[in-house]
Amino acid sequence: MRIDLQGGFGEKGRTSVGISGGGRNILLDVGIKIGATGRDYYPAIDDAAIAALDAVFISHAHEDHIGGLAWLLSRGFRGRIFMTAETSLEASAMLRQYGEKAHRQAFEAAAHCVELFAAGDTIELGGLSVSTGRSGHVAGGVWFAASDGAKSLVYTGDVVPDSGVFAMDPIPPCDLLILDASYGDDAISSDERIAAIRHWVGAQPNGCLLPVPLSGKPLELMAILPQRFAIHASMRDAVAAQIAARDAFHPGIGAELTQRLANALDWSELDALPDCPLMSFDGMGSAGPSVEAIKRAADQGYPILLTGHIPPNTPASALFEAKRAEWIRLPTHPTRQGNVAIWEGAGRPATLGHSCSLAALSALKQYLPALNDTVRTGDHIDV
Repeated sequence: MRIDLQGGFGEKGRTSVGISGGGRNILLDVGIKIGATGRDYYPAIDDAAIAALDAVFISHAHEDHIGGLAWLLSRGFRGRIFMTAETSLEASAMLRQYGEKAHRQAFEAAAHCVELFAAGDTIELGGLSVSTGRSGHVAGGVWFAASDGAKSLVYTGDVVPDSGVFAMDPIPPCDLLILDASYGDDAISSDERIAAIRHWVGAQPNGCLLPVPLSGKPLELMAILPQRFAIHASMRDAVAAQIAARDAFHPGIGAELTQRLANALDWSELDALPDCPLMSFDGMGSAGPSVEAIKRAADQGYPILLTGHIPPNTPASALFEAKRAEWIRLPTHPTRQGNVAIWEGAGRPATLGHSCSLAALSALKQYLPALNDTVRTGDHIDV
């Protein structure tokens, strides 16, 4: 099998992996890179390679994994599109936030052709099979295992081995493992980070703003916030739809989240900022109601806590650099220990890391000796 690294290698964003094997050409994810401009905003795949694709598989509906799908269609992609039902429900809203208008129209014309699968399913494409499993990252999120009958690889997409909310299925043995290396060699546990966030929120008696993506992290935060919190009103239906995917969660979590959502306050831009924690999307202030919420919070001295990746050239990065927002990571990707465990469970295969700088990969390599810390977007390897 030939593996083309189309985006997300030596960088964070525009995650995309091409696979050629068994007489088929497929693409796993097609993200965009927030903070980039021009051609670097999209995966590094040319028009000829796009035209040759038989299918694209989407792991979940975060912008760095799905944001370039409409662009791909506008560039001539006419193959099959695979995603889970939960990802499909979120796709249009995500592409409206991050896609150009002409590109969105290309997706709207093709949306009815999306083919749905469930985590645990295997899709056969001639001589290439693609198996799936729950990622532990978001409702409907999956990892992919591709095989041509002789060799196999696993692309984790975004995974969370130790989420207290979402369940993750074990990664199978493979010849090549493409890991979610978003956190490099960060070894601080989820329990420590959660305790720090709870302490910070508890120290803000007059309220605070928690910008989040629309899926995944809102549920993780709901599970740890105090009983009284608010969400932007436009999030409610999307969050409820995620909670309805009960198979995505650890036992009992779905019912708890349902109750917490029912008790959450609705907030909109017409209201004063509340005297309790407020979640609004997206997490960077680049799209959605967070554009206005972050501006108002900064203007009024309302505390802001960022809990995820802070891309350059975004409102979140400007506020953080100006010390007008604080940052505590809420783990929604593997820590160092999580990635070592995934690698060992997969049989200690040759390994690549996506969504991570080369410097951070080098730091991780001392714990993962099979990790190739030199490849970057635009490279290809053979398995």
